[in-house]
Amino acid sequence: MAISVWEQSTYFAQKDLVIVGCGFVGLWTAYEAIQKNPKLNITILERGVIPSGASTRNAGFSCFGSVSELMYDVQLMGEEAMLETVKMRYDGLQRIQDVFKAKEIDYNQWGGYELFEGAKKEAYDISKLDDHITYLNKILAPVLKTPKKNGKYLPIYTNASKEINKLGFQGIEALAYNKLEGQLNSAKLVLALQKAVQGKGVQILFSTEVKKFKSHAKGVTITTNLDAPIETKQMLVCTNGFAKLLIPTLDVVPARGQVFVTEPIPNLKFKGCYHFDEGYYYFRNLGNRLLLGGARNADFKNEKTYSLDTSKTIQQVLEEFMMQRILPKGSKKPKIELRWSGTMGMGKIKKPIIEKVQPNVYCAVRMSGMGVAIAPIVAQKAINLMKLK
Repeated sequence: MAISVWEQSTYFAQKDLVIVGCGFVGLWTAYEAIQKNPKLNITILERGVIPSGASTRNAGFSCFGSVSELMYDVQLMGEEAMLETVKMRYDGLQRIQDVFKAKEIDYNQWGGYELFEGAKKEAYDISKLDDHITYLNKILAPVLKTPKKNGKYLPIYTNASKEINKLGFQGIEALAYNKLEGQLNSAKLVLALQKAVQGKGVQILFSTEVKKFKSHAKGVTITTNLDAPIETKQMLVCTNGFAKLLIPTLDVVPARGQVFVTEPIPNLKFKGCYHFDEGYYYFRNLGNRLLLGGARNADFKNEKTYSLDTSKTIQQVLEEFMMQRILPKGSKKPKIELRWSGTMGMGKIKKPIIEKVQPNVYCAVRMSGMGVAIAPIVAQKAINLMKLK
């Protein structure tokens, strides 16, 4: 299809910034940039008919890290890097709540729990739970600037093991509670961001896949599946788990996150977000239905994939976990109403990659499964790096 002169002067005219990827990072970057300068000519390119990586295909958690996960991150990348990453997540969650009303994105702050079974030798040592809670509260609260009472920071994490029986879990020996966690409808957040940026003149081209790009003195020439090339002064790649397809040198690997939702469960005993096994398993209520996801550590090799299919192996592990740990003993197995997966971006460490990769070409990728929380702050850092005014 040839491009008309009218299209050439509008849709395909030179841009100040082209963002590749219409997920959370791409949309937040457009939002924050256009807030700073409404005159910027910004286009977002999205290869799917809707954002189809992880932003609308996750579990809808509003969280910044469980106890065992953060303790592992200290070992993985050091205390300073862990604190920096958690602060970005926490500040991002505050930004979401500053910009959008709770009803607009189905936000509920019912808190979050981490479950510990403590039965296996290789499992988390629950005898250290109270010490880890004390340590994390001490180092995190001043950095995050969480709420205070009588001049002292209130604890972020508390030991809530006494609630196990009330919640109906099986084989769980300890619980840690984080009252600052919440849940939301991630697709409603994407749509709210999309509406906000389009209302300010940001153009979004769906079903537009970037095939290649060439950096030059005046900017970047982008070749897509459309006939006309797109010229821009700067380009920002925000394709997260798919980033390596455009920039092969990046330390980003795809990680499939599988999820399912059950039929309504009578007398579902819990509300909120729940984590298990350093965050590899996660579940929450969706009204009176159970949403459960994760378990990729049961098959790491095959879960490093771009495929959005679900696998029998992981789905079976999730169903077993539901019946053996989450639902009360003797419960009838509920029908699974929906199964899906999303593609996360992982790497050797959990810090996002925000960097210049070529002249006029930048990336903001590797959200490590925390895109909901961290995207607003990643966007701000990307804007500063690109020196957008």
